[in-house]
Amino acid sequence: MTVRLADHTTLRIGGPVGDFVHATTEAQLIEQVTALDGAGQPLLLLGGGSNLVCGDGGFDGTVIALGVRGLTIRAANDVVDIVACCGESWDGLVAHAVDSGWAGIEALSGIPGLVGATPIQNVGAYGQDVSQTITQVRALDRTTGLVADLTAADCEFTYRGSVFKEQPERWVVLDVAFRLRAGAESAVRYAQLAEDLGIEVGGAVAPSLIREAVLRLRRAKGMVLDREDPDTSSAGSFFTNPIVSEAVAVALPRDCPRYPASAGVKVSAAWLIEHAGVARGWQARAGSAAAISSKHTLAIANIGGASASEVIELASAVRDRVQAAFGITLEAEPRFVNCELG
Repeated sequence: MTVRLADHTTLRIGGPVGDFVHATTEAQLIEQVTALDGAGQPLLLLGGGSNLVCGDGGFDGTVIALGVRGLTIRAANDVVDIVACCGESWDGLVAHAVDSGWAGIEALSGIPGLVGATPIQNVGAYGQDVSQTITQVRALDRTTGLVADLTAADCEFTYRGSVFKEQPERWVVLDVAFRLRAGAESAVRYAQLAEDLGIEVGGAVAPSLIREAVLRLRRAKGMVLDREDPDTSSAGSFFTNPIVSEAVAVALPRDCPRYPASAGVKVSAAWLIEHAGVARGWQARAGSAAAISSKHTLAIANIGGASASEVIELASAVRDRVQAAFGITLEAEPRFVNCELG
């Protein structure tokens, strides 16, 4: 039976694959990757499929679905160290941590996908990102065939980036170690989240309250997967918030949200999109099955049988409008497979 990437991605696009295998143990995963690399065969590692834009032509190679599961937990005093295998559900891990009273990743609730993808993108939302709690990533180095232990510094985390994202053909994440805090309240650093909780930015509340609020906010934006809601047939936020120079930031209208960044000023991609004339539900072409989410302008939704070309057409139109209006080029957040944003 032909396997299509559309059936394994949250955006529900992507053509057929050459071969599809499911790796359920670390040894099996390493063996399959090593064998394919040795034979010079193309390989695509598939996690939750929530950060992929796959071409209509599919992938003429082997897709390995990451199914390696397992958690190791060590707690001492108020410190909890968790090692999670790459195939563990990310939101499942967050829920487990919150239910156990452990703080550090609760604002990352509701994000689809698997643990193995989180260090690649330095997944973040609502004032948290995984670089704040990751202590080590164990990964297969495909250039040597050896397993390496990378410290947080070795991972070279940046805003939505890491060494794994910069060198995607080199690393296969096997497991990720996180350090959380037991029995602690968590400070809220994101204004919208603080407002929902009725506290000031910087105030602290229980992780369970933060998780509830984040899930509430994400559902309102169509950012929690729901088979009955076409707005959630997306890759989440399609564009990253651009980091611009002080001069560019000053030239923007005063009401454009902006935040300090290590190398400039981070500005809101959603604001830029909306003020470039792109509204919720907007389509690049009448009748297209790809549309801006009706709930959130940062998401591109497959509203019914969209092709990859329709998604890319829409993304390109959005980027062009922002460039024309503000002179800022938005960068796509998902990974593109056998297609590209021109």
